Amino acid sequence: MSYKSTGELLLQPLSHSLSLSLSVSHSLSLSLSLSFSHIKARSVCHNREPLFLLLLTTVCIIFTNIYFSVLGLCECFNIDVKRPRIFSGPEDALFGFSVLQHENNGEKSILVGAPWDGPQNNRKGDIYKCIVGDETNSNCSKMNLGIENHISSKSHSFSLYRERVFFNYNTDFLTGICASVTNDMEPKDIIAPTAQRCTTYMDIVIVLDGSNSIYPWYEVQNFLSNILSKFHISPEQMQVGVLQYGEISVHEWSLRDYQTTQDVVEAAKNISRQEGRETRTAYAIQMACTEAFSPDRGAREGATKVMIVVTDGESHDGEDLPDSLAECEKRNITRYAIAVLGHYIRRQQDPETFINEIKYIASDPDEKYFFNVTDEAALNDIVDALGDRIFSLEGTLGYNESAFLMEMSQIGFSTHILDDGILFGMVGAYDWEGGVLKESKAGQLKPSREAFEKEFPLELKNHAAYLGYTVSSVIVGDWRRLYVAGAPRFKHKGKVILFDLTPEGDVIITQALNGEQIGSYFGSEVCVVDVDQDGITDILLIAAPMFLGAGNKETGKVYVYCLDGDGFAPNGTLHSQKKAQDARFGYAMAVAPDLNHDGYADLLVGAPLEDDHQGALYIYHGDEYYIIPQYKQRIPGSSLSSGLQYFGRSLSALLDLDGDELLDLAVGAQGTAVLLKSRSIVQINVSLSFQPHSINVIQKNCHRAGRDSACLNATVCFLALSRSPGSYGTSFDMQMGAMLDDRKILARALFDYNSQRQTLMGVTVRVGQTICYTLPFHVFDTADYIRPISFTLRFKINDTESGPVLDEGWPTTFKKSIPFFKDCGEDDVCVTDLVLQAHMDISGTRQQPYVIRSPRRRLAVEVQLQNRLENAYNTSLTLHYSKNLHFSSLSIREDAQFKIECTALSSNSHSCNVSYPVFRSQSKVNFMLEFEFSCTSLISKVQMKLVASSDSVESEGTLSDNNVQLQSIVQYEPDLFITSDSNLNRYEVHPTRTVSEGTGPEFYTHFRVQNLGCYAVSNLELTVNLPAVASGDRVFATVVDAFSYNVSSKCMCLYILTVIHVHLRVHVVVGFFLFICSLQV
Repeated sequence: MSYKSTGELLLQPLSHSLSLSLSVSHSLSLSLSLSFSHIKARSVCHNREPLFLLLLTTVCIIFTNIYFSVLGLCECFNIDVKRPRIFSGPEDALFGFSVLQHENNGEKSILVGAPWDGPQNNRKGDIYKCIVGDETNSNCSKMNLGIENHISSKSHSFSLYRERVFFNYNTDFLTGICASVTNDMEPKDIIAPTAQRCTTYMDIVIVLDGSNSIYPWYEVQNFLSNILSKFHISPEQMQVGVLQYGEISVHEWSLRDYQTTQDVVEAAKNISRQEGRETRTAYAIQMACTEAFSPDRGAREGATKVMIVVTDGESHDGEDLPDSLAECEKRNITRYAIAVLGHYIRRQQDPETFINEIKYIASDPDEKYFFNVTDEAALNDIVDALGDRIFSLEGTLGYNESAFLMEMSQIGFSTHILDDGILFGMVGAYDWEGGVLKESKAGQLKPSREAFEKEFPLELKNHAAYLGYTVSSVIVGDWRRLYVAGAPRFKHKGKVILFDLTPEGDVIITQALNGEQIGSYFGSEVCVVDVDQDGITDILLIAAPMFLGAGNKETGKVYVYCLDGDGFAPNGTLHSQKKAQDARFGYAMAVAPDLNHDGYADLLVGAPLEDDHQGALYIYHGDEYYIIPQYKQRIPGSSLSSGLQYFGRSLSALLDLDGDELLDLAVGAQGTAVLLKSRSIVQINVSLSFQPHSINVIQKNCHRAGRDSACLNATVCFLALSRSPGSYGTSFDMQMGAMLDDRKILARALFDYNSQRQTLMGVTVRVGQTICYTLPFHVFDTADYIRPISFTLRFKINDTESGPVLDEGWPTTFKKSIPFFKDCGEDDVCVTDLVLQAHMDISGTRQQPYVIRSPRRRLAVEVQLQNRLENAYNTSLTLHYSKNLHFSSLSIREDAQFKIECTALSSNSHSCNVSYPVFRSQSKVNFMLEFEFSCTSLISKVQMKLVASSDSVESEGTLSDNNVQLQSIVQYEPDLFITSDSNLNRYEVHPTRTVSEGTGPEFYTHFRVQNLGCYAVSNLELTVNLPAVASGDRVFATVVDAFSYNVSSKCMCLYILTVIHVHLRVHVVVGFFLFICSLQV
């Protein structure tokens, strides 16, 4: 049998275990039953052998005559991880494999299973009781339930060993046993419905060929030692005798000569070869049948008789074999025959005749009772196979030697307490196909292997489905009980069946739920939840703890099935945290009754391999008919103690153990049991009021920071309520933080205490009582008087080691708004109608543009704004104007009651607040806007747009008169100034005198052109007329040359006085001439 395992004892699917379960009967009386089963360990019926080992595997506990009420736990988020109670026990005993909360006569404790407790050669297992006292970490005492002097084999009430679990051929018969104990943990009764008397003994005689041909002899000795070491020799179990033969036969020792395995193995090491030239096999068999199996040599009545014949050649008395074998048949001796072919292979002889003879000696069928090996050394290769076949001979007490029935049933591997009895899982029954058994006062119901054939076909009988690995029951809609059993190895994917049991023991399977992944161990754990606690099952949870998730890690998964008629339909899955790691989520599950006091049951799920095998516990809440798929609290083992391993391997949540009337959790870990306390839950109701009820910015009532302000008081009241028992009147501390205008960048209000928009203070609250606090604050002038000021309150219960926690999901933020007083009627909605009018003091068209001359380079706009309906808050006038204008000023009548302030939005736009904060109903204001023309942007059009708006409401039908657009065509007139001077101020030509030929004197004339304005002038032409022609058209002067300087080569805008010089060099002759000079100024 192979098992999938991580290598730790914790999670071997069929490792020995001790589980504890509690059930309350209708009379509220409790009883305890301990279930014992075992695998892969030595045990015998006789309890005096020091190597015998009994392991407690599953313990179902039902305590008698205890009355208790299971108090609900507050929501799982309140499990206290700061103050865990940690109980330690022997780690090598697997202390912590199972846990159960227990109360007896006021003493509260945790019962902890330790299935490997005991000395190395006698690990019977036991239960420890850890009393929950005042100390942080208390010691645990062993109950000694598995020790001989407490549970005597002679006791009629608790006969544990001799007739319950017995040993044969080095392997256990694991029928299992449940033990009932009292409240004081004293043995009371036993439940062992599949236990059998240890009446099947085995007498084995080895008929050994010692002739000359068989060698080397030490290989034969090794074979004897190895096969004998697998037998458990005792007077009540196996006995072994050896008869060696060749030409003669000799009893090396008889069945009764050695009482222990150690002694018989030592004898085998010292046996010498008899030698001889003949191999008289028939005679040796006859002698073994008649003498070796005789009572005189220790043969026992009723013992199964087994003969093992080992020879390497044909017999020299083969004609006598029929009579010898007939004698064996008459005495019911089962024969295993081994043909050693070394002699034939070494001589290259055909062994066919020899093999046929040995097959004739062996019992039928040959494939089970006949062996052949190539030589003497190969004998050791068949030791395990021979042992297994002999063991299978014992396995069914002679009725069906090919399979186990109840011998390995391990009844009690899982148990489920019913109203009328107990349902047992028999995981090892029927060759580990598994099964169930119901024990009640009406009798025992033990379904046959064929009863489950519908879902477990007989052709799969050797596949070890492990049916009964877990058992439970559900109540469906017609108040009918259906039983549940898991088979995690069925077809390697797992299966869970729901079935009914008739009074005759017939099985009616109503539903089968199959796993989806090979090796996931689907069905190794089931959990039934009546969420609304009305008696009808709502949810069936099936775990697949070895489900491979991300990164091929054994993350585990829990499948959720909801009640649908008489069956269950898939309804999602539960998962551990989204992290690629081994977790085995779902390895343990438990129902906790109404943890958060909402009337619904809740769920605990263990994941013992999370966080590198430190483990974790997940807590889920129930709601109506389902489990909320998102866990409410995850408790990692590392948060409790750095040394915890496999935290979450077992769970119990039934009782209040620390006396605070609140349910506590018991969680098992490797060598440790952890008690997690719970804390009460409170719901904090908050009320917030303001005095006055609104902010009146028109009539300010206080003075703060040198400014008139509106002052108010906020009154905050807390009322803490709780559904948790014993919490009324409990006081606790909180931190309260308040903030004004939390969504505004610039606060419109500040607290008086600190002149800040937020404040923090500690408060004390008592459950069931209302407590109030006053927070004064003030409001300044602001740009936003329409939107109310928000008041945000946040609170948090102080993180202390005791006291309540806030209800999960309960709001910790409370927000309320304080409106501004608007004076806008009963609906407090201001509906306004703004009307805007505007006129410019210039007018120009394309045909007759307006000319801008110095010194008047200004533009005035008369504006009128009126409000024809209700108050307009935060009224503004937005101006957009062309680039050839600069905003200069705004003027309003001195006796006007309105205030207008303008701020620049950009170089060509302004926004003006009109009568801030409120432009009252039926108000009208007239004002003048003045602009200056730009000296640099000489565009031909003046444009302007004015838009009036407010934060009040205005209907679409009246918005058309909220904006005005103005326009005028313009031209610009430059301001030029021309001066001239000359170096020849006077030159006379007498009319009567004769003018000499040639040129006269040369002189210079200098013209200066200045632009005294701010407008740049381009394409300017300067025309100069000089006297140059006298009477009679006689030219007396000519222009010799002309040049200029400080003349711009292109048009440019000048803001300083520019002087342009033009020089003319002139030769005086008779007459006038025209000189034109093109300039750019």
